[in-house]
Amino acid sequence: MTPRTDFPPIRACLFDMDGLLLDTEDIYTLCINLILEKYQRGKIPWSIKAKLQGRPGPAANKMFQEWAKLPIDHDEYSKQLYTLQGQHFPGTQPLPGIERLLGDLGRTRYWEVKKDGAASSLNEPPHRVHIALATSSHETNFHLKTAHLTELFSVFEGHRRVLGDDKRIPPGRGKPLPDIYLLALKTINESLQAGEKPITPEECLVFEDSVPGVESGRRAGMRVIWCPHPMLKKEYSGREAEVLAARTGEAGDVDLHQLGEIDDGWAEYLPTLVDFPYEKYGMTIPPPEVEQDPVMQASGAIADGEEMKAV
Repeated sequence: MTPRTDFPPIRACLFDMDGLLLDTEDIYTLCINLILEKYQRGKIPWSIKAKLQGRPGPAANKMFQEWAKLPIDHDEYSKQLYTLQGQHFPGTQPLPGIERLLGDLGRTRYWEVKKDGAASSLNEPPHRVHIALATSSHETNFHLKTAHLTELFSVFEGHRRVLGDDKRIPPGRGKPLPDIYLLALKTINESLQAGEKPITPEECLVFEDSVPGVESGRRAGMRVIWCPHPMLKKEYSGREAEVLAARTGEAGDVDLHQLGEIDDGWAEYLPTLVDFPYEKYGMTIPPPEVEQDPVMQASGAIADGEEMKAV
């Protein structure tokens, strides 16, 4: 089909966390393989990891147990896994390009503060790009992975962080279903400034590394960037168009009307988020110097844990 090209500018970016913001996938693999080795099982293949990625912890653990058939029950497996994760997650680091990307997007608050004027010669005046977090990690695991990265995550305002155990997500409605991304958008729209038009799904750009996550974003009616682990990309070699259209069948026969079409232009694969092409998505990034602007300082745009440090 002919790809769509008449999209409106992106007004909100919604982020997955594991394997997208943070380099956690190899840590997950390490912890799982340590348990498998303990019970004389082989290492987990990427064909199985691909199905676990992006899903809520309980759902992922259930799928894993059905494959591994370990001689321990679910609770004991979870206990051992969380113990290992507690040892390894505190050292996790952001993936390449993430610090710059989040810093750049955070700095777009400048356009909200300086509405009178800047870049009036542009067809579309520059605008703030709102951001939210939509991770399947439950609260305990979230804090385990991020406690040492408070500055990085400070750009996500507290009420715009949607975690996997958020009570507003109905049971069984985690990724690859759309609920978590629709809720993330809701948290943004409920906290817009007076007079700011609500953001629509097609004005949102979802950043995902997992196949279920891509499907979740597409089902929410949003545009998607797929930036997977190299081994996951290899696992889906030749099927990239299916992934981008959310047509790999990860959710089964559920809400099929929400799926995309092959090559419909709504999703894009990027091997890295270094030097992200903002202009392609209608986003204008202010220069780092605006952080020193007296109006910005006076407005409180750089305060209360919402730093927009240039990196």
